[in-house]
Amino acid sequence: MPEITVVGAGVFGVWTAWHLRHAGAAVRLVEAWSPGHTRASSGGETRIIRMGYGADEIYTRLAMRSMELWKQFGHGLFHRTGVLWMARADDPYSAATERTLRAAGVPCEIVECGELARRWPQMRIGDPRIFGIFEPESGALFARRAVAAVAADAVRLGVRYETRAIAADPLPAGPTVFACGAWLPKLFAGLLGGRIFPTRQEVFFFAPPPGDGRFGPAAMPVWIDFTDSRGPYGFPDLESRGFKLAFDRHGPPFDPDAGDRRPSPELLEEARRFLAERFPDLRDAPLTESRVCQYENTSSGDFLIDRHPERPDIWLVGGGSGHGFKHGPAVGELVARMVLEGELPDPRWALAAKAAVQQRRVW
Repeated sequence: MPEITVVGAGVFGVWTAWHLRHAGAAVRLVEAWSPGHTRASSGGETRIIRMGYGADEIYTRLAMRSMELWKQFGHGLFHRTGVLWMARADDPYSAATERTLRAAGVPCEIVECGELARRWPQMRIGDPRIFGIFEPESGALFARRAVAAVAADAVRLGVRYETRAIAADPLPAGPTVFACGAWLPKLFAGLLGGRIFPTRQEVFFFAPPPGDGRFGPAAMPVWIDFTDSRGPYGFPDLESRGFKLAFDRHGPPFDPDAGDRRPSPELLEEARRFLAERFPDLRDAPLTESRVCQYENTSSGDFLIDRHPERPDIWLVGGGSGHGFKHGPAVGELVARMVLEGELPDPRWALAAKAAVQQRRVW
């Protein structure tokens, strides 16, 4: 096979290049800026790695395989803090998450409301119906650092790295994997412009009180609050960057090249309101850092992993923002098998399954 080109050095792209090279292929990795650059969906400091996905065992299994590969790769990129889901007893998604975790053999613990308050008194739990699903072996990945490390290792193994922009008109000759994140619908506007939706997302970091270790990783897990319609989630104060808070819901449409990356006062105020409700000792915490990034989701939230319908030597890989980073190692492994062995994608990830109306079902 001729040299394989991978376009995009985000988490899907670097792991695809890495696995292709491990399989013996000649690989060129092309990126317009640098791995994990400031506008990339794979940029920023941290991402959650957790196994819970409701009834979607396909993603639980993918996350389990990715965890194996992240740990094997090493470089201190994984921090085991545990991941705490906050849920209500009448929530079918959370009930399905527990069933799937147990069926897949993922260590997990049900933490009743009173025990939540005892174990993590930093949190205010006012509703007695709230309980926790705790994954003790899960945690955080250092995102920007991870993408750079995998790219550097791929180059060490013999991948040829090239900094330049690639246009889809005309399409490159030869086998090519496009893993361009939010740039996919710009490169393939006619094919993907109505099937992948880049949206504006904001992240905030707040400084805990001086000398207060309750918000650090030794005392607090990564957490996701499924009891709140705003979709809050966050990280403890890793490496003293601050207590991270964001909302996992789709923001307005966003252009990754020209979009305004200044944080909005309205969303910062919403973040402070949430802190006052759930983490009252941080209600007046100083904002130390903020970031405007983007999701690039498909209509359902399922990944896009498929061949181009008119060019069978071109593969399209994306739709991962919001939950895809953790899966990078296993997605790269899968794409390498598709390219080298002709493996077909799961029907959920096929281009034909992508609609033009957003109806998210993967969280």
